[in-house]
Amino acid sequence: MAGTTNALQKPVNLSGALEAVIGKGPMTRAEVTAKVWDYIKANGLQDAKDKRQINPDAKLGAVIGNEQISMFKMTAAVSKHLS
Repeated sequence: MAGTTNALQKPVNLSGALEAVIGKGPMTRAEVTAKVWDYIKANGLQDAKDKRQINPDAKLGAVIGNEQISMFKMTAAVSKHLS
C-alpha cells in the first residue's frame, strides 16, 4: 500500500513531562526515541559499567521513573507519554 505510514512514522503527541526533556511535539516515535537518546548522551546518563542501563536525572525521571532502568524497558516507559 503506497502512502501508508507505519507506527514509527506517524506523528504522536507528547506529555508535558516528555516535552520538558525533548522539546515540543508532535513528532514521530522514531524522532522521540532519537531525541531521548540525545538527551541521555548529552547528560551522561548511561551507566559507566553497563551502557544498557540508564540512570535518569530529575527531568528524565519524571518520564521513566527515578530508578535505574534498562534501555529496553525505557522505550516502554517513554511510550506511556505518547498519545
